[in-house]
Amino acid sequence: MKFLMLLAAFASSCAMGADLSLGAPAPDIAARLLDSPEVFRLSQNRGHTIIVNLWATWCAPCKAEMPAIQAYLDKHRSQGLEVLAISMDEASDAAAVRQVAQQYSFKFALRADADIKGLGRIWRLPTTFVIDKNGVLRKNGHLGDAEIGNSELDSLVTPLLSTP
Repeated sequence: MKFLMLLAAFASSCAMGADLSLGAPAPDIAARLLDSPEVFRLSQNRGHTIIVNLWATWCAPCKAEMPAIQAYLDKHRSQGLEVLAISMDEASDAAAVRQVAQQYSFKFALRADADIKGLGRIWRLPTTFVIDKNGVLRKNGHLGDAEIGNSELDSLVTPLLSTP
């Protein structure tokens, strides 16, 4: 029990400076999309449910969850679902990021081209945040399971897609 309390305190301290409380407005993030001049801004995507996935090419669990995220996006894109995958790799590893990105249809960005300070210190990968259509944080990636899979996508994200 003490370990869980320490872990929760550590996770909270990693997000210092950012209000990452579930039900609170999500912090605004911005990221220039990979190989594009287009900038994705969370604040300009109201009306969409957004999955923000932080990952790296060297992270096996990160790459293992991407097919499930892609399948979920394919099924629900028409309902206003967006996915932004931000690679935590160094900018010098952009070629490896591109190689992974070409397998998926969601939006990709490099950490070097993103302003994600509102998400707090990223201390584990994968880390996934879910923001509803009104810009409210529904999943804080610092808490709970690090990976997101089919059951969590269905139970957490699906109800958000039909909420006005």
